[in-house]
Amino acid sequence: MSAYIIVNVDTTHPKEYERYKEMAQETVARYGGRYIVRGGTMQVLEGSWNPTRIVVLEFPSYERAVEWWHSTEYGPAKALRQRLSTTDMILVDGYLPTSS
Repeated sequence: MSAYIIVNVDTTHPKEYERYKEMAQETVARYGGRYIVRGGTMQVLEGSWNPTRIVVLEFPSYERAVEWWHSTEYGPAKALRQRLSTTDMILVDGYLPTSS
């Protein structure tokens, strides 16, 4: 079952952040992940959430997403992102309802 990493990121260093995006993309692919959403137009439909930049990653499994997060390959990109931005990030299992 697929798993998803959902991210809200806010950076005050957009030019430097471009390097992070390049670095991260390579590692995501290495772990079987892919970008579903990477920025784009947004509209809050309910609640008080004020997102800045939304990114959604899909991985083939929850375990594979965790492996990516803790990988030595992603480590340098993660450190760069953490230096350049404020981030909220969650990992969630996908859900496939069973037929009744």
